[in-house]
Amino acid sequence: MKTPNKLLGQNFLKCRWVIDTLINTANLNMSDTVLEIGPGTGVLTQELLKKVKKVIAVEKDKSLIENLQKLAAKNPNLEIIEGDILTRLNFLKKNLGGQDTSYKVVANIPYYLTSRLLRQLLEEGPRPESIVITIQKEVGMRICAHPPKMSLLSLSVQVFGRPEIIKEVPPECFWPKPKVSSAILKIAGISDNFFQINNLSPSHFFKIAKIGFSQKRKFLLNNLAKGLGDKTLAKNILEKAGLDPKIRAEGLTPEKWAEIARLCA
Repeated sequence: MKTPNKLLGQNFLKCRWVIDTLINTANLNMSDTVLEIGPGTGVLTQELLKKVKKVIAVEKDKSLIENLQKLAAKNPNLEIIEGDILTRLNFLKKNLGGQDTSYKVVANIPYYLTSRLLRQLLEEGPRPESIVITIQKEVGMRICAHPPKMSLLSLSVQVFGRPEIIKEVPPECFWPKPKVSSAILKIAGISDNFFQINNLSPSHFFKIAKIGFSQKRKFLLNNLAKGLGDKTLAKNILEKAGLDPKIRAEGLTPEKWAEIARLCA
């Protein structure tokens, strides 16, 4: 087996139950198209191929491409794309499944990609129906957090879907063993309904949310006052939203953020 590349954040899966759990959690069927990010040695890929219409696997490591192409030669429902998912994703999303852009993400991703990858998958369409990935446990817990422990990351995911930690995965299930605990994360019900219901554009919503989370130790009032350039306006906005002026950004629900964003329009 190829030695994992630390610079690419490679930790290859070696426990069959993790692969089975990823697949079962994704509720796959033979009409599905799956985007797999970082297929590595192809252990998950081989099992996905048995369950779905098509697998599009994106691999950055050139040294792994040859074996993956051999797998593709035996499986016409597998497409291998060499490159960095962060630079190829917009193109891929427009072409997944041809005219039918419905797809699911199932992957053992390099953990350093997590925040940027989720942002790109969720913030621009076409969005996946669901995402099932291995993730650093601590990051997964942050994504699933509720007030008063919200973060910009948890807010950014929860306005698009329902995140849930399915199962913890011990370091022994990867090679090499990571120094952190892992978990399987599912994000279900992905859509832009939150923004349609609240009559908001994602760009405006996140502009205000980023202002609110700009300095974690400060009250939301101070962050809004600085970002909007007007403390009186910031006070009025919080009053209209029925919020304590001493509340911090991590104490707001997504619905309250929507109210704040509308008042800042």
